[in-house]
Amino acid sequence: MFPVKELKRSFLISIWFSFLTFPIMVIKVDAIERVVSWRWENMFFIAFGSFFISILTKVYFLRKERRTGRKKVNRELTEAFMQRILREPRFLYPLSLAVLLFALLFPALFSTYQTNIMTTALMYVVLGLGLNVVVGVAGLLDLGYVAFYAVGAYSYALLNLYFDMGFWAVLPLGGLFAAFLGIMLGFPVLRLRGDYLAIVTLGFGEIIRLVLENWSAFSQGPSGIANIPRPGFFGMEMSFDSGIVYIYYIVVALVVFTIFVVNRLQDSRLGRAWLALREDEIACQAMGIDKTRTKLIAFSLGAFWAGLVGVIFAAKTTFVNPASFTFLESAIILSIVVLGGMGSIVGVIFGALILILMPEYLRALSEYRMLAFGGILVVMMVFKPDGIISNVRRSYRFKKQPAKDVIE
Repeated sequence: MFPVKELKRSFLISIWFSFLTFPIMVIKVDAIERVVSWRWENMFFIAFGSFFISILTKVYFLRKERRTGRKKVNRELTEAFMQRILREPRFLYPLSLAVLLFALLFPALFSTYQTNIMTTALMYVVLGLGLNVVVGVAGLLDLGYVAFYAVGAYSYALLNLYFDMGFWAVLPLGGLFAAFLGIMLGFPVLRLRGDYLAIVTLGFGEIIRLVLENWSAFSQGPSGIANIPRPGFFGMEMSFDSGIVYIYYIVVALVVFTIFVVNRLQDSRLGRAWLALREDEIACQAMGIDKTRTKLIAFSLGAFWAGLVGVIFAAKTTFVNPASFTFLESAIILSIVVLGGMGSIVGVIFGALILILMPEYLRALSEYRMLAFGGILVVMMVFKPDGIISNVRRSYRFKKQPAKDVIE
């Protein structure tokens, strides 16, 4: 039987949620007609819906507590299945090939608008994988990641404006500039950890944005830089639609390259050092790992990918200004890593696609789409706190070889 105390709590939750959403769901102001509409029926729907969802959530957790042993077995089976899919070549290679084939055929199957949206989503995949190296693998909470993104974008904009440099010449330079800035940031702040590191990196991101906004003689200030040329292809002139498809394939190539490099890094000695640093920093240092060097490499590599994507962003939009690089961007990229699964490459890819594509496909809900989007994220983190696809802990199996007689 369901406890009466939980019913009372669900009732109070529904009243409180109705109060919070009252200005959005009940009051509607028509600025043209200067009329205020009161939609009281929405308040009833919100109260009833939140009460019903609260009851379902509590029933779910009560049943989960009663099935603790069975749940543990199911989780172990699920992890074993995921490890088999993500580790065994006979499953991984055909699946990866099918996904890559679909990505290559995407512009032919869908419209230019859908291709443009998918390009943005794939750019966030690369950003998420770059931040995943810093946060998910090395365990360094970075809230100013958008600063490296801005450095890459402004590298292309400014070098093209003052020195007339093209996209392909600036692409590696943008990544290197961002990596150098990551090293410069890392030296003074990497002795910090946890919340203190997060606060310092947040301040660093805001400093970069304010410098770009107020140094008008250098960065054109709040008005930004326009008419940034798109990537060229051996001097050929491309139409608007062809340019979008071309940038899409550039981003797909960058995603494939990023996945390959990040996966190899996680399997390397450096990747194991990052994981050790994330689990226990003191024990990691006691084992002889250079803590400062390991953190600096993580920061610089994560910044490098952000710089590359920043150059592509400037070429894609042909316009940059400081308003594109606010703290909200850092929060979105960090949400991609947390929602997808910290340390998980496949999880980050799914997290980026969901977080970027979902608001676009929820446009049918009109002004309620962001409310629905936030609700979906809350539900996801309540029922799946480890992320969509949590990182599978590596396991090694040693087979005992039969002893053989040595005949001389």
